[in-house]
Amino acid sequence: MATTAKPPHRYALTLVWEGNRGPGTSDYASYGRQYRVSIVGKPDLVGSADPLFRGDSALHNPEDLLVAALSSCHMLSYLALCARSRITVLRYLDHAEGTLEFRADGGGSFREVMLSPRVTVAPGTDLARATALHQKAGEQCFIASSCNFPVRHQPVVEIGTAQ
Repeated sequence: MATTAKPPHRYALTLVWEGNRGPGTSDYASYGRQYRVSIVGKPDLVGSADPLFRGDSALHNPEDLLVAALSSCHMLSYLALCARSRITVLRYLDHAEGTLEFRADGGGSFREVMLSPRVTVAPGTDLARATALHQKAGEQCFIASSCNFPVRHQPVVEIGTAQ
């Protein structure tokens, strides 16, 4: 039985720069890096540049959000695969880290993102099977599939106690 591809889905938002301190961008130090992302029906997201680029350390920056998007996409893909495979996940925790490299011209790009999920599964679970699903989750994650840098994973899967 052939399956048909789903039609494209669009994601829409409004981004507004809120960092005009009066003189606009008259020089690099004169403007704030704060912005607001609005998505209909969802709470606003307030962000800034990384402090390295004169941003506000108390706000999320685009680099943080990219790593968070990769971590959460992987988790959601993994949980769906586990549910379909009748693997009961009791706990999921990821310590994700991205590495940004700079070029001599001032630009830069991510070299890689490393996901380090620690997953607790129900007693009786085949640990090798539960661990192997991380590879498939990485392949199915839409965000990771869209990146031009490697998204690696070092999962630890362990048996927990039934709840």
